[in-house]
Amino acid sequence: MVALDSPLSTPLHHHSRSKSRCIKQKKTNYYWTELSAKSLSLQATNSSLIKTLFMPPHHSSVDPKQILTGNFAPVDEIPPTECPVVDGELPPSLNGVYIRNGPNPQHQPHGPYHQFEGDGMLHSLRISHGCATFCSRYVKTYKYSLEQKLGSPAFPNFLSGFYSFADIARCAAFIGRIVTGEIKPRKGFGSANTSLTFFANKIFALCESDLPYVIHLTPEGDVQTIGRFEFEKKLFMNMTAHPKVDASTGEMFAFRCSLVVPPFLTLFHFDVNGTKVSNLPIFSVQRPTFIHDFAITKRYTVFAETQLVMKPIKLVMARGTPLDFDPDKVPRIGVIPRYATSESEIRWFSVPGFNAMHIINAWGEDHDENVINLLATNGLSIEHFFHELETVHFSVEKVRIDMRDGSVSRATLSPTSLEFGRINLTYVGRKSRYAYFGVADQVPKMSGVVKLDLELGREVSSRFYEPGCFGGEPFFVARDVSVPDDQLDEDDGYLVSYVHDESTGESKFMVMDAKSPNLDVVAAVKLPQRVPYGFHGHFVREKDLTEN
Repeated sequence: MVALDSPLSTPLHHHSRSKSRCIKQKKTNYYWTELSAKSLSLQATNSSLIKTLFMPPHHSSVDPKQILTGNFAPVDEIPPTECPVVDGELPPSLNGVYIRNGPNPQHQPHGPYHQFEGDGMLHSLRISHGCATFCSRYVKTYKYSLEQKLGSPAFPNFLSGFYSFADIARCAAFIGRIVTGEIKPRKGFGSANTSLTFFANKIFALCESDLPYVIHLTPEGDVQTIGRFEFEKKLFMNMTAHPKVDASTGEMFAFRCSLVVPPFLTLFHFDVNGTKVSNLPIFSVQRPTFIHDFAITKRYTVFAETQLVMKPIKLVMARGTPLDFDPDKVPRIGVIPRYATSESEIRWFSVPGFNAMHIINAWGEDHDENVINLLATNGLSIEHFFHELETVHFSVEKVRIDMRDGSVSRATLSPTSLEFGRINLTYVGRKSRYAYFGVADQVPKMSGVVKLDLELGREVSSRFYEPGCFGGEPFFVARDVSVPDDQLDEDDGYLVSYVHDESTGESKFMVMDAKSPNLDVVAAVKLPQRVPYGFHGHFVREKDLTEN
């Protein structure tokens, strides 16, 4: 397929004249002349039809002209820049850096584009003794670096999918570059645009379609990409964007999904030094499934298989996104000992209607690790997750699984649509009482923050932003760094988030008191440029940065 803006899509009379000279003495000259004339006529009369057939209008959810507007539009990189504190004072507990990840395409997309795609950009705020320095930098992935060199997109947006012959042609060009060696798939496909974690004295930028990228923060507050991290060549192609670090052992647990060949789910974990020490394929996941998140307890690994499945064949057939909803599939929760050596140790529990997007935490009950509590956001009307995300209600549910008798019970903790939940990370894998969520007006835009008491099973405090202002994920940072985290009250700390004012175009860094009844604002920092809406963030303390 020839691109519509290529030389062959312009009027053909120049090319036809040249062709006529070359074949002037041939008997088929008449036919070539007639064919050229018909081609000219066809192009003149049917150009709009050709555009409709080969480049049909995109659905609004994958139309970059409709998506990349307002505060979803990309911004330029900005070097370390000092920022004024415009409200309150930054507490000493926040000495360190807050970094938030999110999509920020470096080039105008060719073809369909979904808000989940785009090159990862890290927006960091380095805080030191009440002063703040802001910086925005791309994660210099293999994809980013290659496309920067080429000056245009080279990797298809596979999640958006293919809708036309033009999309297939772009994919064919991509495959051609692989064949010629211009693109090397083993160096990664991902954009590192989803989340961050801190593990083994390293900051990782993550997405589920690639391996992690190591990030370094300079003393001046600049963000540098060190490179793709393969854990001593023991990881293959990709891993989850939501690994879990057990604060009590220092281990990290993770998984990877395959979209083409089994096993479609593989579990693994790393010791405190970052060495991969296990690899367990799960063949009872019998088809490619959208598994975005999971949880650990002291004894188990817990993950949810939803009704969202992956159908790569839809790409070949140009039938849109490979992400599909299966109405006949019954969601289920898998529970397996976290140090299991055989898949035979897994147990599955059917949980109809439970489509967990983010799993906030899981823990065993007091004195009985065989009774598991799982906290997650359940996407209602999940069939609209891709094309009409704004219509999906995210219900926070607490699921109780009794491993002894196989019973499962569920409780909804809030009538509000809530997403991007966080807890005090010291409590990952053990009983936690509090969780903090963004009020999901239009994911990833959050109109406020809600604090849930998991023992009471309800909202206990909240703060809504000013009209026209939207934030993101509320990240919890413990208050007193001189006291071990496990000796503090669980909610004794701060919630931090970037908040954007759509009426002024300005963004701020907001600090809220997580323990106060109204999540009182403790400090606000005015940022030198807006921060586009994005996904997940992380806070790294100053003492950890010096070792990074």
